[in-house]
Amino acid sequence: MATNRIVLITGANGGLGAFVTKAFLSMGDTVVGTSKSIQASDFPDARFVAMASDLTVAAATEELVERVIKQFQRIDTLVHVMGGFSGGKPIAETDDATWERMMNLNLRSAFHIFRAAIPRMRAAGRGRIVAIASRAAVEPAANIAAYAASKAALVSLVRTAALENKDFGITVNAILPGTMNTDANRKADPSADFSGWVPPENVADLVVFLSSDAAAQITGAAIPIYGEQA
Repeated sequence: MATNRIVLITGANGGLGAFVTKAFLSMGDTVVGTSKSIQASDFPDARFVAMASDLTVAAATEELVERVIKQFQRIDTLVHVMGGFSGGKPIAETDDATWERMMNLNLRSAFHIFRAAIPRMRAAGRGRIVAIASRAAVEPAANIAAYAASKAALVSLVRTAALENKDFGITVNAILPGTMNTDANRKADPSADFSGWVPPENVADLVVFLSSDAAAQITGAAIPIYGEQA
């Protein structure tokens, strides 16, 4: 049954983002997908609209949200999938470039899109925001300090946004996946046992649920989905 929501998905054509995008399209929603490089042909569906943007840049993020509002008049759901991973060295050997890259991709982009989208949701009196964090946000491991810190800060941002907007019909939640069974992760660790990794379609299903009316009472949550790695 069509839900006719306007769903803005960041990192829409990435390893997890593609599953999230397809999940909402299958629900009958209109999906505006964004990343630095994205095009309509990435998802051959009449209800998919591609809008390229660099969310690490504040002005570009604001321009993106303005374009969505101009074309569709609202944003019902924001799913912030965009992110990245750099690591492999202890704190004492982590360079500034790695630290800044993780903060830009995993935290600053979220701050920019939250800041741009929330006022539009408050004006509408409703909205759903779901951000993809990481198990590392709450269970940091050695040699991934920049990544873990950026994802932990993202969870803090989510919880703050939930508190600030709980009286405006807006829910804000984070999902904490363990290692996901995506092409990129398999290529990065080809000798690993993929069988215990989290299926990305399961994460997408959780995103869809948190965006539904059934999840109206859930906000400020950081929900683990660790699969068989628990």
